Amino acid sequence: MRSCSRWTRRQWLSSVAATAGGLVVGRSTFAANTPTSRVAVARCTSYGPELLPTMEKMFDQLGGLGRVVSGKTVAIKVNLTGSPDYRLGYLPAESAQWTHPQVIGTAIHLMGKAGAKRIRILESPWNTADPLEEYMWQANWDPGALLTAAPNVDMENTNYLGRSKKYYTFTPPNGGHMFRSYLLNHSYEDCDVFVSMAKLKDHATAGVTLSMKNCFGITPCTIYGEGAPKDEPSLVPKGGRGLIHAGNRQPASIAPPENDPKSPRDGGYRVPRVVADLVAARPIHLAIIDGIESMAGGEGPWNYGTVGVKPGILVAGTNCVNTDAVAMATMGYDPMADRGKVPFERCDSTLRLAEEHGVGTRDLSKIEVVGARIGDVRFDYRAAQKSLFRPRFGA
Repeated sequence: MRSCSRWTRRQWLSSVAATAGGLVVGRSTFAANTPTSRVAVARCTSYGPELLPTMEKMFDQLGGLGRVVSGKTVAIKVNLTGSPDYRLGYLPAESAQWTHPQVIGTAIHLMGKAGAKRIRILESPWNTADPLEEYMWQANWDPGALLTAAPNVDMENTNYLGRSKKYYTFTPPNGGHMFRSYLLNHSYEDCDVFVSMAKLKDHATAGVTLSMKNCFGITPCTIYGEGAPKDEPSLVPKGGRGLIHAGNRQPASIAPPENDPKSPRDGGYRVPRVVADLVAARPIHLAIIDGIESMAGGEGPWNYGTVGVKPGILVAGTNCVNTDAVAMATMGYDPMADRGKVPFERCDSTLRLAEEHGVGTRDLSKIEVVGARIGDVRFDYRAAQKSLFRPRFGA
């Protein structure tokens, strides 16, 4: 099996080397609601034995993982976009569009070691109310390996009501860019620490998909989906989030309508604003971005012109805007770019919109980068796509 099935909790524990000196807490690390905090960058070329010590070192460079998770309930939003049977050529999903299970499992193991009280893996799988474990099985993953990577680990499909009797309201500052509030699954409320575990990818609509764009998937399709009823949420999700992309209708009326019904019906305008609203309303405490293996040219195999790439990069930080800014730089992009500039040729910058909400800065000159130098690990996504993509059938 090509997944984390060989990594049990016991094996993770036995593979951890002793960390000399314990945890060193940085002066500004993990401070709440700060616009700037440290971002760790590392070279990591495989999901094998080097992964665990690399991630452990990165968390130590951020001030110590225990500082943020000890005694806490941790919710981890992973990226399992699209159907499990979508593949980029012969690549398994985790080598292209999905967060790799080894990265997920290693982070869970280290969080358990750092004293996390409970860890919940969250995702809103495409068009289904099936358990998240079932979705993973369909991709040939072993969810049991993730559930045993630390004590008290569970999973929830957050694309519908799930194991709760109500949705919870999350309100962005300043009235929100797109909606004044959002209704979400209880799991995003019932946690002390929220982690976005993303893939280092381009995005056809939003330019890039990193720790912030990963949170677009926390909106339940029972309310924000194409098949959502007019009034009350549906019992199960039907279809995708086309209504957010295209604005061809409003969410189920249990949720507020958009602020300005005359705003552009353009996904490049709407999606970045919804994402910025969500990360301001449901703050990310830790962002982890898997760029060991990924894809360029889009967020999934359904995008024309996409190619598999191996940047060999990991990025992590405690401020999602700072982290995404550094991650963009490792991809060869300018995080200060906006609409009309690479990679935002046809969309607004989620980073700029989140910055307007006061979430954090995208200015690299104000962000402390620790570990590897950006210039030493930079992988030019746009150049890789152009050099590797080979149109077929005369396209």
